[in-house]
Amino acid sequence: MNKNKAIEIIEILKNTYPDAKCSLDFTTPFEMLVAVVLSAQCTDERVNKTTPSIFSKYSTPEDFANIPLEILEELVHPCGFYKNKAKNIKLTANKILNDFNGKVPETMEELLTLPGVGRKTANVIMLEAFNKPQGIAVDTHAKRLSNRIGFSKEETPEKIEKDLLKLFPYEYLKDINHVLIYHGRAICTARSPKCTNCPIKEYCNYFKSKV
Repeated sequence: MNKNKAIEIIEILKNTYPDAKCSLDFTTPFEMLVAVVLSAQCTDERVNKTTPSIFSKYSTPEDFANIPLEILEELVHPCGFYKNKAKNIKLTANKILNDFNGKVPETMEELLTLPGVGRKTANVIMLEAFNKPQGIAVDTHAKRLSNRIGFSKEETPEKIEKDLLKLFPYEYLKDINHVLIYHGRAICTARSPKCTNCPIKEYCNYFKSKV
């Protein structure tokens, strides 16, 4: 797919979903980090139902470093994979205190040194917490739509992201993940996508293969 066509698709989706934004609730970069870690293999809706009671008592790296692991496991249990998530959050809180003066680091390279923080998570934090997009977070929606539309034929998030970064100028990085998530939830669902209602169907490889 050429760049102009790809940009046109994103422009249509931006107009279709003008309110598209990150759906995780947070007030600080560290709360953002915790919320993103909890969102792995869990819906944002579930995370947003879980975090208010946590953040009302524990919101800083110091808080999470000092909380007993068993209590943290209990608090994050609704988000699934609670043992691994609690362990990583606690390790990350300690590392932020020890290595970054108690502040969430503001570079991709430093974020990737935090336990449980992969490239997708780091991309989300750089965009949502610091408004400094460095790449594109490729979650399940972004992966599915990139393959269907024709942005990328790759299967791994890392390779898909590389293909997307070849297509889109920097100023689009803040929008792509958001509009793909919204479109993936509303129209281009994993099962039974609503292709006839799709505003970009004439551009889409998946739709054209069905006709």
